[in-house]
Amino acid sequence: MKTFEPDYRHIVDAARNIKARRLPLYEHLISTHQMEKVLGVVFADQIQGDMADKQAFFRSYCDFFLRLGYDTVSFECCIGPVMPGSGALGSHVAGVIKTRADFDRYPWAEIPERFWAAYRDQFDALAAVMPAGMKAIGGSGNGIFECVQDITGFEELCYIKADDPELYADLFRQVGETNGRIWQQFLDRYSDLYCVMRFGDDLGFKSTTLLSAEDIREHIVPAYKQIIDRVHARGKPFLLHSCGNIFNVMEDL
Repeated sequence: MKTFEPDYRHIVDAARNIKARRLPLYEHLISTHQMEKVLGVVFADQIQGDMADKQAFFRSYCDFFLRLGYDTVSFECCIGPVMPGSGALGSHVAGVIKTRADFDRYPWAEIPERFWAAYRDQFDALAAVMPAGMKAIGGSGNGIFECVQDITGFEELCYIKADDPELYADLFRQVGETNGRIWQQFLDRYSDLYCVMRFGDDLGFKSTTLLSAEDIREHIVPAYKQIIDRVHARGKPFLLHSCGNIFNVMEDL
């Protein structure tokens, strides 16, 4: 049986809507604990260790994708968890921004530094052990809407829209600018490691979008464009994941 030889260019072709020479496999996310079961290797906790441990983690992590016939390794580090006081979206804690005063004293400028303090070693470790012929898909996880919700909560965000439309707009603007800075730094450092960039931003639920189509067009899509334009300027495709029914904004995306 012929040995599998990965070639990340197959998935780049697919991302550009070009018929690939063979069908590439892709997963947005795979549990490392399920990887352990497939590989018969316990490695998930190594990512919490020093650089040698992190490199050992990524050797096993990449080996999973290689053994199962993937051309790429899916990996992202999310912005939400490093935002001070976050967790309103993922953990249902109370949001830290409810008023203009909350917004004004929030440490926006710290977020890029916190992101790199938390994750730079992981990206460096992945780069050190990436198998020949493979590249990564991912980047700085969490989109604009998710990050806003993670510091306000969805219900509180709706109250802010009704009570203070200017604050509502400023939340999306500031998150867009902050995430844009992180993405610019990511592209400067790891553009060669990644062949396709992506983030997820769950805009919808079963029947429609969580915010009005007008709000998404006005407050979210422009922030996407700033980031994606930077990705495209590096010659890279971009993949947006979004859960839910988003047909009313598909043409805008």
